[in-house]
Amino acid sequence: MSRNILAIDIGSTKICTVIAKVDIEGASILGSGITRSQGLKKGVITNIDQAAKSIKESYHTASRVAGTSPNKAIVSISGAYVKSINSSGIVNIPNKEISLDEINRALQTALYNANIPHEYEVIHILPYKFKVDDQDFIEDPLGMTANRLEAEVHIVTAQKSSIYNLKKAVRQAGIEIENIVLSGYASAIATLNEDDKELGAAVIDMGGSSCNLVIHSGNSIVYDDFLGVGSMHLTNDLSVALHTPLSTAEEIKIYYGNLSEPKNDYIEIPVIGDEDQSHQVSLEIVHQVIYARVEETLMILAKSIEKSGLKDQLGAGVILTGGMTKLGGLRELASALFDNLPVRIAKPKKLAGFFDELNDSTFATVVGLVLYGAGEHTTYEIDSNKRLRTKNDLKFTDTKNSYEEEVLTSKKEDLEILDELTQMHTFEEKRSTLKDKITKFTRWLTQLF
Repeated sequence: MSRNILAIDIGSTKICTVIAKVDIEGASILGSGITRSQGLKKGVITNIDQAAKSIKESYHTASRVAGTSPNKAIVSISGAYVKSINSSGIVNIPNKEISLDEINRALQTALYNANIPHEYEVIHILPYKFKVDDQDFIEDPLGMTANRLEAEVHIVTAQKSSIYNLKKAVRQAGIEIENIVLSGYASAIATLNEDDKELGAAVIDMGGSSCNLVIHSGNSIVYDDFLGVGSMHLTNDLSVALHTPLSTAEEIKIYYGNLSEPKNDYIEIPVIGDEDQSHQVSLEIVHQVIYARVEETLMILAKSIEKSGLKDQLGAGVILTGGMTKLGGLRELASALFDNLPVRIAKPKKLAGFFDELNDSTFATVVGLVLYGAGEHTTYEIDSNKRLRTKNDLKFTDTKNSYEEEVLTSKKEDLEILDELTQMHTFEEKRSTLKDKITKFTRWLTQLF
């Protein structure tokens, strides 16, 4: 038994579509498609038709490679759209045993207490801390005996108009949205291991036009933030400072972008507006331009972590991912600016199948979307469809034997239902025959008298 997952990361610089298969062995990549983003700026859709065209092109490429075309997608949403708040909810346990119903009620109570504005729609309700009676730091309250359950949650919302525009662009591409997932949350799923989650970590996805920050502490993310600066800003800065076309500035960033000690060499580059002419520029100037922008970006992100009030809970430090992490010396500079917090650059978790193309920090979000669809999300959450998701949602079991046992049990149940229906049918036939006999007897009596 298996099912297919369609994951679409709608980024500012690229649209990445992945089709994966999920079975009892886990997730494996069937195909992927990558196209340049159009109709988006800093993670926000600015032209629905152009965005739909890019999504459609990426989807068709992935479908051709995969040989299948699922039409319901798990789609990322940029932090530029969202507004988050933390809340808590307390419920009594009538039967003294905590079930999924009580967990759901606790999350819904936390949502009610948050007073979300009417123009905003909930994307995630993520419980990061449970309390059972007077017992704190409960990882999973399901099945516990208690009188009261308290849940502290992180609620992610987005403006209804923004969600509508996102859905419209995806639908114009011929795809329905199955779920909407915050891009930073997806990146955290793809890059954090169990130790990171246990110790607490900040994940920063440094993309083409934006940086998405989430902090994971306890059972889930508890904080998220967005910065509209990315690697494309380095390209723009170089273009302006060196008076050269954007395409040349991009090449300089890729080949010479380094935050370590600058080189004393010179390079020959074309002049903007007249590419037949060229001039020499020092690589020291290239270094200074890139260093200034990256330093400013990291300092703003460091202030955001400080503002969260969760810095002391980041035992695993800061995990950097995304396209900008390809800059040499980034980890060392980040470590210095984040007050010597541990810093590492992470690639997404490896998946089976055609994964080689996606084995890069640039694709952390889309891999996270696949893993989200495969059940590797928070133990409990209410998703964008207002449905309670649990890690037990999947119909697959851990071993082949138990899976076969499930199938046999299911078949046995089906046979029992069929037998009941047959018996009901036989009873109906007998009742109909008896009714006919009574009718004939009544007619015979009428004729007799």
